[in-house]
Amino acid sequence: MKDALVLLINLKTYDEGTGANALKLAKAAFSLGKEKVEIIFAAQATDIRMLSKETHIPIFAQHVDSVKFGSSTGWILPEAVKSAGASGTLLNHSERRIDFETAKRSLARCRELGLRVVMCAESPEKAQELASLRPDYIAIEPPELIGGDISVSKAKPEVITESVQKVHAVAHVPVLCGAGVKDGEDVRKALALGAKGILVASGVVKAKNPVEAIKNLLVGFE
Repeated sequence: MKDALVLLINLKTYDEGTGANALKLAKAAFSLGKEKVEIIFAAQATDIRMLSKETHIPIFAQHVDSVKFGSSTGWILPEAVKSAGASGTLLNHSERRIDFETAKRSLARCRELGLRVVMCAESPEKAQELASLRPDYIAIEPPELIGGDISVSKAKPEVITESVQKVHAVAHVPVLCGAGVKDGEDVRKALALGAKGILVASGVVKAKNPVEAIKNLLVGFE
C-alpha cells in the first residue's frame, strides 16, 4: 500500500501466533484495516503459505538467508518464502542478528525477487549504517525495552528522532519503531517524533485480547 503508515505485527514463535492461532488473528486484523494503515504480519516460515492463502493480510517472513537453490540444509531460501506467498521479510531482528555483509547479501537476494525488507536496528548509529543499503524500512528497537512495559516513544523518544535524522541523512527510508509499544498513545507519539509506523510483537500477540490490542494501536494512527 503506497505511502501508507505501517503496523507490522511480529508473531515470533509464540503459541498465540502459531498455526491456527495465527490464522485467527490475521483474519481479525484484516477486518480492522484502515485505508491509510497497512497491517502486516511477520510469520514463522511454516505458516506463511497458510496465512497467505487464507487471508488478505500481507505476510512477511521473520528472516531469510542469502542462500540460493542448492545444498543449504536448515537455511531459509528467499525463493521458498516468496513461493509460499510472502511479500517481504524482516532482517537483523534482535533475536536473529546478522553482520553487515550478510545483511547486504540477503537484501540483494530479496531485491532479485521483489521482496520488501525491514532492517531492524538496535541504535541510531546502526540504523544509519543499515540505511546505506536502502532497505524498504528501518525499524529501530532498543533491545533493553523489547517486551517491556514502557514504550521507546515514552522511555527514549530521542532514539526515534535521532534515528530518523541519521537515516534520512543517508537515504529516504521510512523509519518504524518498536520495543514496548502497547497502545494508541505510544503510536501517536512515535509518529509525532517522525516514525512512519510501528513494529510490535508481545503487545499484540501476548495481550489478553489481541484484537482489542490492535484496535487500540490503530487509534494512534488517526
